Amino acid sequence: MKFLTEFRDPELVHEYVAELHKITTKSWTLMEICGGQTHSLVKNGLLDLLPEKITMVHGPGCPVCVTSVSVIDEAVWLAEQPNVILCSFGDMLRVPGSKKSLLEAKAIGADVRILYSPLEAVEIARKNPEKEVVFFAVGFETTAPANALSVMHAAQQGILNYSILASHVLVPPAMEAILSDEANTIDAFLAAGHVCTIMGMDEYYPVAEKYQIPIVVTGFEPVDLLQGILMAVRQLEKGQHLVENQYARSVQREGNKTAQATIQKVFAVNDRVWRGIGSIPQSGYEVNEAYRAHNARIKFFIDIPFAEENKECISGDIMKGLKKPKQCPNFGTKCKPEHPLGAPMVSSEGACAAYYHYNFQPEESGSHI
Repeated sequence: MKFLTEFRDPELVHEYVAELHKITTKSWTLMEICGGQTHSLVKNGLLDLLPEKITMVHGPGCPVCVTSVSVIDEAVWLAEQPNVILCSFGDMLRVPGSKKSLLEAKAIGADVRILYSPLEAVEIARKNPEKEVVFFAVGFETTAPANALSVMHAAQQGILNYSILASHVLVPPAMEAILSDEANTIDAFLAAGHVCTIMGMDEYYPVAEKYQIPIVVTGFEPVDLLQGILMAVRQLEKGQHLVENQYARSVQREGNKTAQATIQKVFAVNDRVWRGIGSIPQSGYEVNEAYRAHNARIKFFIDIPFAEENKECISGDIMKGLKKPKQCPNFGTKCKPEHPLGAPMVSSEGACAAYYHYNFQPEESGSHI
C-alpha cells in the first residue's frame, strides 16, 4: 500500500475484524502504548468492532500526560522569572501544576510562547541576547533528536542565552514498570511506531522474552492498528511471544542511527518521575555534562519542592491499563478540557481527551466500561 487512504480502507478494516472474530478463542487484554494509537482507536470506532473477548487498555505513551506536576511547576517558575522567555509546544500550556498552569502564568504576564520546533527557540534567543530563552523539551524518544539538535546549534553558534528544561521519557522502562506491577493483566503490547522509527526494535526483544509477552510495532491508521491487533492475537492464540513489525514502511530494526547519535551526544539517561506512575529508574533523558551550559535546571539553580498529584485524578490507573477514562467518577463532570484535573484530559494524545471528544455521552459519565 502506498497511499494514506489505503490504510483507511473500509473493506480491509472489515476483513481484519472478521479474521479477529474468527481466530479469537480466549479473553485477551492488549495495551497500545502510544496516545496517537489510542486516539485513532477511539476516533474511528475500532474498539466497538473488536470481539468481546479482546480488551484494549491505554498506555502511558502520551508525553504530556506523564510529565510530573513538579516539572510543570519548574516550567511555571522559569516562566515567571525576570527576562525569561519560556517556549513550549502548545499542548503543555493547560496541563495543571500544583498551583497553576503555564497558560495561567501567561495570563498574568509571563512571556510564554507556543512554538512548533525547538530551533525556533534558538532563533528567538539569537535575536534577543538580553533575554534568557528556555525551551520546555517534553517528549519520548521521538522528539529527543530535535531537542538535542537545538542544543548543539546553540552551542556551535555561541548562543549562551538558550537552554532547555528537559522532561524526556523512554518507552521500554515504562513497559517493564507496568509489567512488573502486581495488578498487571496485559497479555500483549502494540508498540509505538514513531518511537521505533527513531530507536529501532532491539530494546523490545529482551522485554518480550523476559515477560513472555508479544510486542507488535504498529502505525496509527485504522488498518495499521487492526492488523497489529490481529498479529498480536495470532501470537497469543499460539502461545508465542515475539517482537513483530507491522509498521515496516517506517520502522527498521536498527532505527535511525543518525538520530540516535544526536541523542547520545547531548543527553544522558537518568531516573524520571512519571505522573501517575512514580519514579522509574533509567527512564528519562537529561542534558549531559558536556552541554551543562544549556541545561536550564543548572543555569537557574532550580530547586522546586516535590509536588503531590491531584488525588481526584486517576491518570495513573488509566496509563497503567488498570482503568479506562469513563471509570473515573469525575470524567466529563468535574474534569473537562476547560477545567482538567489531570493531563490526560488536555493533551492531544491523552486517553481521557480521546474519550471526551469522540466517545462521550453525558449520561454515561462515571459509568464503568
